[in-house]
Amino acid sequence: MALLEKWHEIAYSKKMDQMALQKFWNNYFLIEKRIYEQLLANPDEEVKGTVKELAEKYGVEVLTMAGFLDGINESLKEENPIETMEEDTVVSLAFDKEKLYKNMVDAKAEWLYGLPQWNEIFTEEKQKELYKEQKNSTTIRKPKKIGRNDPCPCGSGKKYKHCCGKNA
Repeated sequence: MALLEKWHEIAYSKKMDQMALQKFWNNYFLIEKRIYEQLLANPDEEVKGTVKELAEKYGVEVLTMAGFLDGINESLKEENPIETMEEDTVVSLAFDKEKLYKNMVDAKAEWLYGLPQWNEIFTEEKQKELYKEQKNSTTIRKPKKIGRNDPCPCGSGKKYKHCCGKNA
């Protein structure tokens, strides 16, 4: 069984009660925060190694590192083969800064996109801009509905009901 599968079995366990699951995730979020603090302190350095080596580097269990890799994968410059990775799979943590920030906003992970290390990477204005871009990208806007008696949008000068709205 691949590492990611084992991670999902634990992280999304149906056997664990709600309190135990909550405790598990709270603990994971603290570990995740600590790893991101280290990564963001040196954002241009490519951290690379086997899953096991990275787990040792950050002082976490291999399965926890698999969970971290699952979370950061979409923010990487080049995605890792997370579905098939094992302890000896070489992975990279070279991330796209803007994509990572936006994905943290999308995940509503304020404890991550609010890290002080971001202030060394982006100005406050840039952070606000990225935040706003991400929030707007998930907002669905419906176009204004055309009324029967409104002028037709095709520019004919007729009412919509007598023009393009005839067969609608």
